[in-house]
Amino acid sequence: MTENTKHSEIRVLIVDDHDLVRHGFKSLLGSQQGINVVDTLSSGEDAIRWCYDNKGNVDVVLMDVNMPGIGGVEATHRISTSWPQIGIIIVTVHDDGPLPKQLLNGGARGYLTKGNGVDEMITAIRDVHKGKHYIAKDIAQQLALSVLPGESNPLDNLSMRETQVLMMIAQGTKTQKISEILNLSPKTISTYRMRLYEKLDVSTDIEMLHLAMKHGVMDENSKPGK
Repeated sequence: MTENTKHSEIRVLIVDDHDLVRHGFKSLLGSQQGINVVDTLSSGEDAIRWCYDNKGNVDVVLMDVNMPGIGGVEATHRISTSWPQIGIIIVTVHDDGPLPKQLLNGGARGYLTKGNGVDEMITAIRDVHKGKHYIAKDIAQQLALSVLPGESNPLDNLSMRETQVLMMIAQGTKTQKISEILNLSPKTISTYRMRLYEKLDVSTDIEMLHLAMKHGVMDENSKPGK
């Protein structure tokens, strides 16, 4: 935040597809001096629309990853590209796999898990609002360990776009819908699918889902049909 800002409060937008999470975060942050939760939304599409409608007039976005539609990965990319002044903090259940590194490289300024306490969330909000980056200690440890020799994660070699397609396929999203969400042709999405099969050494979408869950990209609540 610059010194000449007109706002003394940190304006926070909460984006999560679970009602309990949204209301819980809002309740916890609402009692904190200097923090104003301006809205709570349930999808990445809603977050992007809100930013357009309000001309990016928010300081910090708390962003979930696994949500229907474009999800938090694509929403983070689009918001950070169009409104680079907004500090996006990822708040998710995923503490390993390729997502932390990809999202931090892709525009997020903070990364927390839903297991972190409210004090750490507040610290992250204040630090990101000041222009700093904030990575929870458990995430930082995982990032440090990921560069050490040892058992490799097959998802670490995926690009962010490949990870996005993987997550959408694993959620049961059809090829046509993925192409509409990512503004790519169905043929391109099919090419991504075949490339993922080859890179991950799988032959079905179900095998890809199990691999994604095993290596921290999806969780039980993200299974198709849930």
